[in-house]
Amino acid sequence: MARSAALVLLSIALAGAAPSPSHAAQPAAQPDASVKQASKQPPERAPTEVEIPSALVKLIEQADVPAREAGVLAAVDVREGQMVEEGEVLAQIVDTEARIAADRAGIELDIATKNAENDVNTRFAAKSVEVARAELRRSEESIRKYPKSISESEMDRLRLVVQRAELEVEQARHEFEIAGFTRKIKENECRSAREKVERHRITAPIGGMVVQVNRRRGEWVEPGEHVLRILRLDRLRAEGFLDARYLAGDADDWQATLTLDLPGDPGAKLPGKVVFVSPEIDPVNSQVNVWVEIDNAALRVRPGMRAKVTIRVPPPGR
Repeated sequence: MARSAALVLLSIALAGAAPSPSHAAQPAAQPDASVKQASKQPPERAPTEVEIPSALVKLIEQADVPAREAGVLAAVDVREGQMVEEGEVLAQIVDTEARIAADRAGIELDIATKNAENDVNTRFAAKSVEVARAELRRSEESIRKYPKSISESEMDRLRLVVQRAELEVEQARHEFEIAGFTRKIKENECRSAREKVERHRITAPIGGMVVQVNRRRGEWVEPGEHVLRILRLDRLRAEGFLDARYLAGDADDWQATLTLDLPGDPGAKLPGKVVFVSPEIDPVNSQVNVWVEIDNAALRVRPGMRAKVTIRVPPPGR
């Protein structure tokens, strides 16, 4: 009986010491090659959106249009608020004397052109040389046949005639060349006279809106005096400041969106593009000046407005 109890206890002890099938040694798992390769490439980051909470809308171009000649204004053809195109005539200064001078310069150019194209003297001089040489040749033949038929003084005269005719050819060619140079001078004088007439016209250097007319018809103006002021409104820019840490790429690739309140359209959104990032960083707040240009063909946005600018900054290396 005691022996049977001992065998039972020994069986229980051996069963507890034996490893369980569920805990049997398993082969080590091999890492997946595709997972390992993917772990080497960091996930691509989406472009970061940064905001300039308050950017000021400004003009890109404006012009104070001056008079280029002194005189009395014969006409002012525009008014405040009128849209004008580049090159359009805005005002006219009395140009009577300038036109008379231009007409005279044109006539003088016509005369110079005729002279430059006239080669009659050159051809006549060349023909005179031929005649003089022929006469000298006949005289020399006559002397060979009939000695002393022509005196030496006469022969000297004939030789002199030939030399004079040859020199006249050179002189005619010289005068023909000078006539060509004279024509070029008259062409320059004619262009200058026409330019003086043109300077009596006051034209728009840029397209935009006339916002100021400083002189009226009948008033005297001096060269350099501002007669009108024009603002270009079809393209504007918003200026604001951005934290320098967001500078991570070429500014020409940055797209932007302006959000501003327009009459009848609060919270309007307009697409724009970053065109300039200042290379200078403010040492106090670590910000840089940023310019964003927008199209404003409908003239909905006005200079002086405030707008929120959202810029999509690509990640480094993009």
